[in-house]
Amino acid sequence: MTGEPGEITEEKLGELKKRLGVVWRPRQPYYNTTATKDNIRHFCHGIGDTNPLFTDPEYARKTKYGRLVAPPCFLYSVYWPAQGRGMPGIHAWHSGDDWEFYQPILEGDGFTYTNTLVDLKEKESKMAGRTVIQYHEITYTNQRGELVAKALDWCVRAGRRSSAEKGKYKDIERATYMGAELKRIYESYENEEVRGANPRFWEDVDVGDELPPIVKGPLSLRDIIAWLMGAGSPFMRAHALAYSFLRRHPGTDMIDSTTGQMDVPELVHMEEARAQEIGIPGAYDYGCQRISWLGNLLTNWMGDEGFLKRLRAELRRFNVIGDTTWLKGKVTQKYIEDGEHLVDVEGWAENQRGEITMPGLATVRLPSKGM
Repeated sequence: MTGEPGEITEEKLGELKKRLGVVWRPRQPYYNTTATKDNIRHFCHGIGDTNPLFTDPEYARKTKYGRLVAPPCFLYSVYWPAQGRGMPGIHAWHSGDDWEFYQPILEGDGFTYTNTLVDLKEKESKMAGRTVIQYHEITYTNQRGELVAKALDWCVRAGRRSSAEKGKYKDIERATYMGAELKRIYESYENEEVRGANPRFWEDVDVGDELPPIVKGPLSLRDIIAWLMGAGSPFMRAHALAYSFLRRHPGTDMIDSTTGQMDVPELVHMEEARAQEIGIPGAYDYGCQRISWLGNLLTNWMGDEGFLKRLRAELRRFNVIGDTTWLKGKVTQKYIEDGEHLVDVEGWAENQRGEITMPGLATVRLPSKGM
């Protein structure tokens, strides 16, 4: 456990390439293995999702499912498709996910998963110099042997020291708010619309329709801790378990240069000093967390009868403590394919500076009046 910030070398890259096409299965659970009432509720609380289909058993029993349903992004709590396996000591920035969902996630469903490194690309980055982009395919299977979802994730790998020295994001200004700005945010929370039991029929949707936006923020450490309580973490273990993990995975540790304390790189999401070690001016959100917010926007809009078939999101800019994120979307296409009534949605996350921090797209199946 050296803790020194590594750099990408030909030797490390060669070892990583040996993993291409190798299907990895876990030796022990990542976090959740079953969509229980409590686990679903914890996940929803971690992203601020108020949909009663997910958290109110009496409400859910009256739907076609007859029990609680988990939001599609609940699968992040089964396993994050966001982890740069291999090359210990080389920092990984989660950069995007492309989800395909095939089955609803119902209360009581249990899951297994696989992780396969499917591609590698080298490039030069303004932020960190030499980088490698890793692409992993994650599959999720339920207890009935059904493929529930598949995710293609990609993350950027770069040396921690190089990232700090480049300083691409050093000029990010911390957010400040006037009373009127905070009032607008709070009013948006109060007016959030959950479609729920009122079906959104395919025939009633037009290209160009805008989805009612939802807000997340101003981002606080509380929000990040709530996310971890619902979605879990590959690194966050206590005392002897943490030490044992770092011994088994040398290079995953990260030394705070100001204190000499050894800990995990995940603290970049919680501690200012850790984030600054890798060139970010302050602690920032989790990519999986922000993508789940976009999922929240879509499930609010589509109603209980809708089904999210695809969700793709690209993490383009950092969302640091204090930033406010507005999740927005608009319908770009509607069509019938293989008997399904589908709409495509362009979605995005936009901060208080007017910057798009995460562009995305989705495909939603809606009920039809003719069926």
